[in-house]
Amino acid sequence: MGDAERMLLGLASIFVLGVGAQWLAWRIKLPSILLLLAFGFAAGPGTGWLNPDQMFGKLLFPIVSLSVALILFEGSLSLKFSELAEVGKPLRNLLSIGVAVTWLVITLAARWILGVDVATALLLGAMLTVTGPTVVGPLLRHIRPSGKVSSIARWEGIVIDPIGAVLAVLVFEVFDILRAADFGKAAIDGAFGMLATAVTGVVAGSLAAWFLIECLKRYWIPERLQSPAALMIVAAVFVASNLVKHEAGLVSVTVMGVFLANQKSASIKRIFEFKENLSVLLVSSLFILLAARVEFADFSQLGWRGLAFVAAVILIARPASVVASSIGTDLSKAERIFLSWLAPRGIVAAAVASVFALRLDETGNGGGELVPATFLVIVGTVVVYGLTAFPLARWLGLASAEAQGVLIASSHPGARAIGHALKSAGFRVVLVDTNREDVMTARLEGLEACYANILSEQAMDEIDLGGIGRFLALTPNDEVNSLSAMHFSELFGQQKVYQLPPSKTGRTAMASDHLHGRFLFSPESTFDALDHRFESGSTIKSTGLTEEFEFESFRKQHGDTAVPLFLVTESGKLVVVTEDKTISPGKDQKLIALIDPQPENATSSTSPV
Repeated sequence: MGDAERMLLGLASIFVLGVGAQWLAWRIKLPSILLLLAFGFAAGPGTGWLNPDQMFGKLLFPIVSLSVALILFEGSLSLKFSELAEVGKPLRNLLSIGVAVTWLVITLAARWILGVDVATALLLGAMLTVTGPTVVGPLLRHIRPSGKVSSIARWEGIVIDPIGAVLAVLVFEVFDILRAADFGKAAIDGAFGMLATAVTGVVAGSLAAWFLIECLKRYWIPERLQSPAALMIVAAVFVASNLVKHEAGLVSVTVMGVFLANQKSASIKRIFEFKENLSVLLVSSLFILLAARVEFADFSQLGWRGLAFVAAVILIARPASVVASSIGTDLSKAERIFLSWLAPRGIVAAAVASVFALRLDETGNGGGELVPATFLVIVGTVVVYGLTAFPLARWLGLASAEAQGVLIASSHPGARAIGHALKSAGFRVVLVDTNREDVMTARLEGLEACYANILSEQAMDEIDLGGIGRFLALTPNDEVNSLSAMHFSELFGQQKVYQLPPSKTGRTAMASDHLHGRFLFSPESTFDALDHRFESGSTIKSTGLTEEFEFESFRKQHGDTAVPLFLVTESGKLVVVTEDKTISPGKDQKLIALIDPQPENATSSTSPV
């Protein structure tokens, strides 16, 4: 086999192993990062199948650097200031006080436990301040904690990536001075370096975002080229910024993403779609590539010190960071404990560590402990938090084994009426729609509503799923209903995803039970039929059943046209009425049903429409 064939086989192996690990992790319900690391270790030091340094040579550093830039850009596209403001002071503290405390504790642990010099300890501490949305997001989806903790942890993971990367850049800028123990000069150079890096990054990132927005507004870029054009500009501004000020490119791409995410003058829908697909491919391939470079001898060289270092990161650094950040906030004790036990490290930590390890190797400054220590922390935090965070959340009362809240795809009037009825019954309800007007109306009516495409991965990242355990697809499009039900069946389970029954022709096309959710209410409860009922004045009523007023009495009073929608049991459990499930409401239960216009009665209360 020639060199060209071996190179082609190696490149194909990276993609196959990366995407294959993601798919297998999805199938067996494990954090994907664990399988990515396992596949990378097996392909690299385990079997010698992949040798990234031999494959790419001097191209390895630019490839990893550009990949980190694209990952940071992808993360910053999800950062909207309006949503960050909702979690307020706790998040601001975690991103300032928390970062400082984490940096300090990990630096001390690296110095005293690993025995590295001060400069390397500061660099390692800066890199490990990050958590990362690629590992925090899947954990939050699985746990679905209630309260503020979900939003705080999610946004911390997004914002802290560029902060940690920039801190590492600044430490690296003064690395030689720190090794010479000239801390005064290091502080001065670091301050000037931070200012120069920040100015270069902000100016370049803002100009790049402005240029892309103007191109989109003026329709200079066709839709099919919007994603490639965004990629082109990100790569260009990253390299240009680095030429002006070394490593300012990471700041530039982050600023560019934030600028794009918060502007409203141009649609970036295509770019969002691009970043979702790119993120999966980059994270998968980069983890395989970086894990394959690690030698098992590096881990054994750390020995017990490596495990003690990971323990210090989990048991000291994170709790100290949260305790210091939560002073003067309204976080409950349970929320503080949970946040103290949720800080898994991910791809940005691995990539930044690998980048600077390569740079230190080139300059002869050592830093051989950076990569094995970072990968030990990644594996340790993902395993520990992945196995224990959900039981802890349940013990703290922040999560339930059977969450009762409802996620609704649609915010049209009928969906809002159902949302009001469920909210009045004591359940958390979140509506998702791409119709801005309906979303705003829902919010004005006091409902939680999110503007997002229910089929996009962005929706999964942006929606706070705390307390949510069921999904209702109520859109007028049968295909969207079926696709979204399939999309969320992996999260909630197939028995807890529901959709409106399709028309007769649509039902015939759905030959497999696996291609749709459970059909809601009754065979006649299609979108058009329900919409016509609402337009005709039908309302949703919640009726408490008693010994004197049983379900049969309800039927006699409202007739056969009444459509039972939900049942709230005496224990407060929500039962969704479906075609395949016959309900038998009893006393002390509450029936939520759609009924035709009629005078109010003493046992009913109307939900607003």
